[in-house]
Amino acid sequence: MRLNGELTEAYQRFHRTGPEWGEDQLTNHGPMAAEVLVRRGRPDVVPGWVDGYLPRLDERPRPTGEITGDSWRDALGDGRRIGDWTSYLVTELGGQSWQQVLATWWERLLPGIAAGATHGVIRTGHVVRALLAGADDQPTLDELGHALAFWAARSRPVPTATGPAGELDPLAALDGIPRIPSQQGNLATRFGQLTDESGWPASVARLRPAATGEEVQARLADLVTAATVRYLRYGHGQPVLLVHTATAPNAILHALPALPARLWAPSLAAGWAASAAIFAAYAPAAGAALAPRAAFLEAPGAVQEVLDRAVEHGDEHVIKFTDTAAEVYERTGDADALAAALRVGALIESRRS
Repeated sequence: MRLNGELTEAYQRFHRTGPEWGEDQLTNHGPMAAEVLVRRGRPDVVPGWVDGYLPRLDERPRPTGEITGDSWRDALGDGRRIGDWTSYLVTELGGQSWQQVLATWWERLLPGIAAGATHGVIRTGHVVRALLAGADDQPTLDELGHALAFWAARSRPVPTATGPAGELDPLAALDGIPRIPSQQGNLATRFGQLTDESGWPASVARLRPAATGEEVQARLADLVTAATVRYLRYGHGQPVLLVHTATAPNAILHALPALPARLWAPSLAAGWAASAAIFAAYAPAAGAALAPRAAFLEAPGAVQEVLDRAVEHGDEHVIKFTDTAAEVYERTGDADALAAALRVGALIESRRS
């Protein structure tokens, strides 16, 4: 299977831009949204969507130095060296298989999973999905280098927590995450409140561990489901950032088939901690009342209708979250997942408004 040429062209256009833009260092979602649009059968809208998205972006940062196999640790988490990281990792992909490069750097970068509010791992997950679908041309391989470079340059750990060691399934574990005392400030300020005294380590440990590869996949899938349906009640707390409680573990879930088995359990632990930390930092303590579910969500063709609405809406977060919600529905039949996709579209302003 090969993905459509529109994705290759979109990657080429986005690789002239950086992974962040503006004074607030907002994340460039272009490559991720383009992958969703192509995979969901809408390559026809990609060129126009890219045309509309590109003007907001900054140019790709130029290298200022050299990163090597001996010096990379010193550059980890240094956002000033995005250009250096991009040059280094794109070159690495020219000398090894992409699976080898992915395995090496996934292991190195996993402790910094909160990079770019988890956009490092999310962008990586999207391109791995394209590679696994057969899109192994040079622009797609370059996209893997760009994704890993962003993750490396913005590497940020989740506050210290033990791995899953409890008895709770993801939905119950997520519901048991205590909120930080003051949901104000940026991500670093909020994460700084996830201390022993806040109950953070103990609450993260309550997730049931996974003993086999199948259990890792099942636990991640259930985490994606839990975060998706909980967006219905809590998404209003921070409509954009709370999207990532679902899309980050979903990116990990899609990357698992390309990773060595020894990295699966650590990936589950890291994905769960990242989702739980964002939930603790941004989800309000009191959930919103649920509105009556739209009648069409129970009818045949509901998935396509929700996806079409996301494409029409045009926002990159809405497109990506709707893709995740559609997967949850296709896996579970839970119409609340599709309702959550409609909710995100209502909370985030349309790019066409």
